Amino acid sequence: MRINKLFGMLVVLVLLGSSVSAQESGLESLRETGKAFRSVARDISPAVVYIQVEQEVQVRSRDPWSNPFEGSPFGEEFFRRFFGEPPRGEAPDRPPRRTTGQGSGFLISADGYIMTNNHVVGDADKITVQFQDGREFDAELVGADPPTDVALIRIEANEELPYIKLGNSDQLEVGDWVLAFGNPFGLSHTMTAGIVSAKGRSGIGLTDYENFIQTDAAINPGNSGGPLVNLDGEAVGMNTAIFSRSGGYMGIGFAIPINMATNIYLQLAEHGKVTRGRIGVYIQDLTRELAESFDIDQRQGILVSQVMKGSAAEKGGLEQGDVILKLNGTAVENVAAFRNQVALTRPGTTIELEVLRKGKVRKHKIVVDALEVETAASADAPAAEAGTDVLPQIGLRLQKLTKELAEQFGYQENRGVLVAAVEPGSIAARAGIQAGALIEEVNRVDVNDPQDVVSLVEKSKRDTVLLLVRQGSGSRYIALRYR
Repeated sequence: MRINKLFGMLVVLVLLGSSVSAQESGLESLRETGKAFRSVARDISPAVVYIQVEQEVQVRSRDPWSNPFEGSPFGEEFFRRFFGEPPRGEAPDRPPRRTTGQGSGFLISADGYIMTNNHVVGDADKITVQFQDGREFDAELVGADPPTDVALIRIEANEELPYIKLGNSDQLEVGDWVLAFGNPFGLSHTMTAGIVSAKGRSGIGLTDYENFIQTDAAINPGNSGGPLVNLDGEAVGMNTAIFSRSGGYMGIGFAIPINMATNIYLQLAEHGKVTRGRIGVYIQDLTRELAESFDIDQRQGILVSQVMKGSAAEKGGLEQGDVILKLNGTAVENVAAFRNQVALTRPGTTIELEVLRKGKVRKHKIVVDALEVETAASADAPAAEAGTDVLPQIGLRLQKLTKELAEQFGYQENRGVLVAAVEPGSIAARAGIQAGALIEEVNRVDVNDPQDVVSLVEKSKRDTVLLLVRQGSGSRYIALRYR
């Protein structure tokens, strides 16, 4: 009996010892994680900059017919329901005023190149960067790419500057630790920690080319343009946006993969602009219903819904109804991923596509063309067909509305001119005009041919052009100031 008691006491002591040992082991693991975070913060923070921008903007006086409830809790819907939609008169301009903004960026070379977001610096008249130690430099814009929201700026310094090594975002896995650096709400050089929540996020509507890393590392306004780094202190992404119903952190942040950003910045550094690839196809994700309609047993790949005449795809032998299975030996996951890969391919490069056609797998070699005008009209963003007219002053490419196009877009034939493409960042794009819209009037005159639009705009004696634009089932007037 006494032996049993002694044995029981021994077991209790062993269990207590194990518990204490496990607790110490857990605490030691947390201490090691903290040490890793501290080490990364020491290495990264000197290369992260606080960006301040200034821009001169034209301010318009309040329109006497404008919504008196604008910005109030009642909002636009309250005004529309109870007061109707009165005509909006012209309001005189106020003197220009300067606005300021802020964001983040990070050095990627010792000679002063800094990567950041286009929406931070793209329209700025003056850019100032500040280091953690308080030093300030004026920066110049090297180039910007609105479709990916990547921008490159540079500062001149009489010394080698600290910079962040670029990692490989393709090696990231869901669950990996990542650290977000930046200046949220103007709070200089802040670090937050989290994990990779998801990869390859697209269809969010933030940029034309989306392949975001999703993270729960806290990202807030002001973090835009800052680095997302791994535990090795390598930049694996660039903080870009948050999903929020309140304007603040809600656990979902998005970063541009560093591999995509690197491709863009190298072109910006060399040429000041980005040239994208295209093959000239309209493509769509292969749904279960589509797969059944085409007698396909699988849902892998993407469906070619149209091949543009004279395009690289046509020359390479692609046909409508083909299912693209692989690009250069790698399985094609969805439209967004395929479009990004083609767009990031240098024009003149030969790619190999593996396609499924009528139950047989075929391989096609295609020489990638250059995409000259960006458009969201198709997944591959093909350039507009020959015979279109261009309005560079407002950023539109126009096309005659044929019977086939009228049926495709749901418009009435011989009524208006089709918008074939909209230049990113142009005044037309900022006004919300999209590819596929229909211009019905220019300065209150009906138009039915692209040259009518060009002629009326060029002959206009005013600084603004008034367009009646139809998008979908509704029309609206848009005044564009272009001089």
